Amino acid sequence: MRRRELYDAASGGKGPRLLPWTSPEGKPCYLSSDGRGYLSALADSIETVQLSMGQELLEYARDATAPGVKPLSATEYHWLACRLTEALADALRVADSRGQRIPDQEEAAEDA
Repeated sequence: MRRRELYDAASGGKGPRLLPWTSPEGKPCYLSSDGRGYLSALADSIETVQLSMGQELLEYARDATAPGVKPLSATEYHWLACRLTEALADALRVADSRGQRIPDQEEAAEDA
């Protein structure tokens, strides 16, 4: 059996799940499961935290850049830009992971 077939068999045909963290070397991590185990639940929790933190950061950025508000220092703007970049990367990773798990319309019609 080829590697892809093994992934599909272990995950119910959906393929491996992209996890919301990377390896120490910065490489993507994947999970091959049916989506009901401890690591799947942990990944779901981490995604929720990442998206919540991104939302809070966005609210802070909107408040900090609103008209009439005292401007931030260059250091504070740099910090904000770095955190927004991290939050965007997290959100895109979550979107990619969740998008990969959405069944194709053709497959969904065949299963029905």
